[in-house]
Amino acid sequence: MNAPDLSPAAFADGDSHYLRAITDMADRRTVVTQEALYTDRGIKLVDKGARVDSRLYDRLVKHKLRGSIDEHLAMDDMVSVQSIVQLAASQCEHDTLAYLLVHTLEGMTAEKLLAPVRALLLPPSLAFKLTVMREQHPVLFEHSVRMMLAAVYLGIKSGWSDRECVPLATAALLHDIGVLHMDPVWHDPANKMTAVGRQQLMAHPITAMLIIRGQNMFPRVVEQAVLEHHECMDGSGYPRGLQGDQISLMGQILMVAEVVAAFFEKYANEAAAQRLSLTLRLNHRKFPAALIACLLPVLQIRAVQTDVQVTPADVERLIEQLSTAFGDWDTRRAGLPPEAAESEACAFVEQRLSALQKTLFEAGSHPQQQAEALQYLQGDEQGLAELALLGREALWQLQGIVDATHSRWLTLEHSPQAGDRAVVQWRDACAVRLAQR
Repeated sequence: MNAPDLSPAAFADGDSHYLRAITDMADRRTVVTQEALYTDRGIKLVDKGARVDSRLYDRLVKHKLRGSIDEHLAMDDMVSVQSIVQLAASQCEHDTLAYLLVHTLEGMTAEKLLAPVRALLLPPSLAFKLTVMREQHPVLFEHSVRMMLAAVYLGIKSGWSDRECVPLATAALLHDIGVLHMDPVWHDPANKMTAVGRQQLMAHPITAMLIIRGQNMFPRVVEQAVLEHHECMDGSGYPRGLQGDQISLMGQILMVAEVVAAFFEKYANEAAAQRLSLTLRLNHRKFPAALIACLLPVLQIRAVQTDVQVTPADVERLIEQLSTAFGDWDTRRAGLPPEAAESEACAFVEQRLSALQKTLFEAGSHPQQQAEALQYLQGDEQGLAELALLGREALWQLQGIVDATHSRWLTLEHSPQAGDRAVVQWRDACAVRLAQR
């Protein structure tokens, strides 16, 4: 995988997607310039005190601005430390994940989680950026606060003091500000991710890190952790593919907190706790063992266990999809000459599928094992549910391998190499089957 470009020029703050979000927000809310807006060549674009709206977009997007646009704009009711504390406190009372975290802390009081949040530093430019997130992408804003609480919880459980948890809370709150600079089509669940979209997705931690670095007020560990929040202990994450201790302790906490928050959001009414517990155990090489040990007792609380409706036919379909994907690759791989199998993409798929199968065998959930277990689980609803959840997690990992071949090799379908053609044919066949889930 090519090394990511970490230069500020690679991710300019005034990009078109973020400008569009600002001007669209300004059609609904009063946004004014605190100072005049100038181009980098000194040409005035907008006077001080002017009202901003979507009619300005075409003018702004044509020029590189002097300084960050966030430093020049303001509006009423901007995000503040107080408003973040209020939302976090509300989540501690009404959000399933945050409620669980509070009630598994010593003393069972929300103040343990909120104390580091009250001490946050929030400069006006970042307050404005978070306001754009709150107004234009409220689900993402709520996710950022939820993940912040999960990160602080893991920090406390790891023995960190309130003071040490303040930069941790900062990193967690700001981890996804880079998403504001992505094409907003990523919000549409019906949208099919393109190669460019995958590049933007893999770049958003870099964008966020550069924005934080530009503030010149946060410890280096904050920007480092934000850059690392999608890495994995086994090296399968992004943007740099770091492994183990190459990932900072704060980055490891953010990595786990991101997964925890995402599961409780995506599967709010679909056995989130059980799914997450199985995922963490099934992917034990991806996550820090000490942090997972902090979480597993929380996920076993009966109050958050959900009945999962599964039939033997559902499990059979999952087994068939996995078996077909593994068998299809084995067939294509066996038909290649030795030199073709050494292509980078071919070796990547071989390694990732072998690792996935090994993990499934260790967890007792390889398709061969599931097929044997299924005959003994007729009428056992809980056993069937666990088999189904394990199968769905394996398919999710399979989808990750397919997606990675798109993002790592953007023009693979045009390669003349036999190994690359085998990867393209395999991933396309997988994509069709996975779309039928």
